[in-house]
Amino acid sequence: MTSIFHRSLAHDYPVAVSGAGLVIRDAAGRAYLDASGGAAVSCLGHSHPDVLAAMHAQLDSLAYAHTSFFTTAVAEELAATLVADAPAGMGHVYFLSGGSEAIETALKMARQYFVEIGQPQRRHFIGRRQSYHGNTLGALAIGHNAARRVQYAPLLIEAHHVSPAYDYRGRSPGETPEAYGARLAAELAGEIDRLGPDSVIAFVAETVGGATCGAITAPPGYFCAVREICDRHGILLILDEVMCGMGRTGTLHACEQEGVAPDLMTIAKGLGGGFAPIGAVLVADRVFAAFDRGSKLFQHGHTYLGHALACAAGLAVQKVIKRDGLLANVQAQGAHLTRRLGERFGNHHHVGDIRGRGLFQAVELVADRDSKASFDPALKLHARIKAEAMARGLMVYPSGGTADGTRGDHVLLAPPFIATAADIDAIVERLGEAVDAAIDAAA
Repeated sequence: MTSIFHRSLAHDYPVAVSGAGLVIRDAAGRAYLDASGGAAVSCLGHSHPDVLAAMHAQLDSLAYAHTSFFTTAVAEELAATLVADAPAGMGHVYFLSGGSEAIETALKMARQYFVEIGQPQRRHFIGRRQSYHGNTLGALAIGHNAARRVQYAPLLIEAHHVSPAYDYRGRSPGETPEAYGARLAAELAGEIDRLGPDSVIAFVAETVGGATCGAITAPPGYFCAVREICDRHGILLILDEVMCGMGRTGTLHACEQEGVAPDLMTIAKGLGGGFAPIGAVLVADRVFAAFDRGSKLFQHGHTYLGHALACAAGLAVQKVIKRDGLLANVQAQGAHLTRRLGERFGNHHHVGDIRGRGLFQAVELVADRDSKASFDPALKLHARIKAEAMARGLMVYPSGGTADGTRGDHVLLAPPFIATAADIDAIVERLGEAVDAAIDAAA
């Protein structure tokens, strides 16, 4: 009998006892190939010796010092490293313990920014439908994962939502990707006009969609148009790269591939690789300058900001990624993953779409390819796939509600950056078996 209040009270969890590379082992001796990095977290796999050594060294000197009293050398070095590699114009970092905290912090920072510059009337945030930004109340409000937010709806702040950049289901027949992107941008502009441009604080978007829809990528020109719209109205652009950032799509920041720089950007999972809880908000110089010229105080804070041990883990992870050229491996193995998924699922009767970038890709399941009709949600196909994958020693990240918040199933893959071609082959082979078994069982 467990004393833990687990995520699901109806599920018996195996006990994880060790991890090395791409493999986690449980107490019964079973091995699981981690094809999702947990939740796109374990970018270096498990038990990387260089990261463990750096954490041990930090523990030998200092584990924790509260940031209302001290800064630490390791936090300063990590911040300098992140700023050196940040999108243009981003010069400061605010450390947190994870992605939801980072989003919450970005929302509050954006609001206070406008107070600092004398525009306190701004109060609206605009997000996108079928997005996910975290599980705190502010993050749930700006996000749009129906299953996670429905019972908390009375507690959520007011937020507004426009269409996601969801090519498979959103682009009209005969519409070019460029025209689709322009249409989405025009929808955002129309929503800003409806609310009143001088009342909007920020537009918040995942650069590449994550848990709710599964690795959806923006059409060409979309984010450049969004950046222009935000600039035209003095609105901040907040990009959520908690899941898709820090190398996951083949560049350190996913927005590099879009040719834009945000005003605030949240990062987390690949920042510390799961070795310690850490997240951050990267802050544009003009946003920081408003605080520096104004109150010089951000009315916010958490106990574990800039935790020295977490910063040591994050710094070591980033050093390994650079030293070992792992972004190049993400690009190479990402291309291999795309090929292998296409070979295995390209003609599958129940696979409607294969999408994503780098080692961040997804397969969307459908009952009918021609109509794109989803499986009956009562079948819980995504849960069946997860169970079948675990039975075959494979960890993947399936979710439901892909299409509209209620209907639809997809499987997200986010293997560690150290994955080899042989690892990718094994992942796709086991996933194929799991998908077929789950569909057969649901029939």
